Amino acid sequence: MAGAHHDRSAAVGVAVHSAGAITDARLAAAEICADLRSGELLDSAFERRTTRLDGRDRRWVRELVYGMLRRRARLDLLLDQRVRGGTARLDPDLIDLLRLGTAQLLHMGSVPAYAAIAQTVELAKRRHGIGASKLANAVLRRLDRERDQLVIPRAADPIDALALEESHPRWLVARWSERFGVDDTRALLEANNREAPIVARPYHVVREQLEAMLEAAGVHVEDAPLARDSIVLSSAVSSLTELGAFRQGLFHIQDPASTLVTEYACVPTGAVAADLCAAPGGKSVELSRSAGRVAASDVSLPRLRRLVENARRLEIATLDAFVADARFPAIRPVDLVLLDAPCTGTGTFRRHPDARWRLKISDVAVMASTQRTLLRSAASAVRPGGLLVYSTCSLEPEENDVQIDAFLAEHPDFRLDPPPDGAVPNTVLDAGRLRVLPHRHGTDGAFAARLRRSSA
Repeated sequence: MAGAHHDRSAAVGVAVHSAGAITDARLAAAEICADLRSGELLDSAFERRTTRLDGRDRRWVRELVYGMLRRRARLDLLLDQRVRGGTARLDPDLIDLLRLGTAQLLHMGSVPAYAAIAQTVELAKRRHGIGASKLANAVLRRLDRERDQLVIPRAADPIDALALEESHPRWLVARWSERFGVDDTRALLEANNREAPIVARPYHVVREQLEAMLEAAGVHVEDAPLARDSIVLSSAVSSLTELGAFRQGLFHIQDPASTLVTEYACVPTGAVAADLCAAPGGKSVELSRSAGRVAASDVSLPRLRRLVENARRLEIATLDAFVADARFPAIRPVDLVLLDAPCTGTGTFRRHPDARWRLKISDVAVMASTQRTLLRSAASAVRPGGLLVYSTCSLEPEENDVQIDAFLAEHPDFRLDPPPDGAVPNTVLDAGRLRVLPHRHGTDGAFAARLRRSSA
């Protein structure tokens, strides 16, 4: 219904800037795409550009922009076939407008074709002039006429075919196919293209209490995979802040893969723990369930503010947040150090569809170098007999197993220390290390290794 709402508004002038002009939702979508091209991350651009919109409009913009990014390779092929000389000669902003228009036309059934075309043409005219609007009009009308005959030609090379079919960069598809095999890679790409659910973790209440409160507020809930007590919010929630249970600090939002990292860490009750790359803070919150004290630090003040707001809402008195660079831990040695290292994030593409297009093959090596430095620094903050837990949301060996093997070879005073039996399901353990895969476990991807320092 959201799309239909927009198109009525385009016709009658509601939620638009002037008569016959562009809906606020479509303006926001165009600005988000511009933000992505300038290097901003999708989540922050979306939040910033949609604050003025109501819940229904926000959902519509999300469906449009996130959906367009998940289908971008196929949309580009269809457009390239219909722009004389190919899309490469066009302004990048105009290409994004055409992608958004094509996504509405072909993939958002609630949007009438005339509205998808007229609004895109108007956007092109406003941002690029009359010539661009004529091109947009011709291309989208042709796509509309040919919608029943649209064919994506199958590439002879199976990697090319898979990259186009599932809309991922070819280098990543080739890399994963070599490691997982073609069938598993197809399953991974399909998992990346599914909408990620909102998963709640109860805090201060048991799961059954939270379920009852959410159901009473009209939110349908389901079991979350793998993480005990986590709940999937399966009906649309326009704004979490409208839920009483959220305002009262009775849950926070966290994918089961992240929850599993802290369950795998298995913090001893009353321990002093440090989270060295803590923002946005979900893992610090989970550590606080059993730790006596959590020192949560991050190099980014704006991202740390989100942690502070969350801890305040949840009324966590045992969490201390401060700005610090993880290369130089500003703490004395403690019982447990969590290094949730910055990474390529290849395990979280379903949540961040922009990341697949932003990532370059060289980023894997750059991240691995940073992680090596951080891991060595984190080790210095672990007391004798204490635990170092290294984690990422990457699927890449250079960022995961290779890091751990190299670290253990360099640090004979540390050894791999698998968690106690039952801490996490056996299905996510691999030779004592945590390995969560989107296509096998129905969650984000994650890796972790629990390293015990000798008491000597």
